[in-house]
Amino acid sequence: MYTFIIVIIFIVCTLLVLLVLVQNSKGGGLASSFSSSNQVMGVRRTTDFLEKATWGLAIALVFLSITATAFLPRQGELQKSAIEEQINQVQDPSQIPNFPQAVSDSTKK
Repeated sequence: MYTFIIVIIFIVCTLLVLLVLVQNSKGGGLASSFSSSNQVMGVRRTTDFLEKATWGLAIALVFLSITATAFLPRQGELQKSAIEEQINQVQDPSQIPNFPQAVSDSTKK
């Protein structure tokens, strides 16, 4: 799932770069290069579309980036840290120590 999200992020980034490059900083942009009188979209509509598409892709990029962190593969979950292993190996200080018992003469029979 993580790999799929990363691929989608790269596609969104590429589309976002292309949309920003198509836009003109003074509002001409893509529509200014078309000089035919029978355009489907006018200059203003093209600019509005490009701006809305840019905002949509930017929001999608932020959302996908946050989602990717949720699916980030965690390599260290299965391995415990060295400190945690040392803590688990420490004997319980409240435990009564087991001293060796002396063998008495009566039990040797």
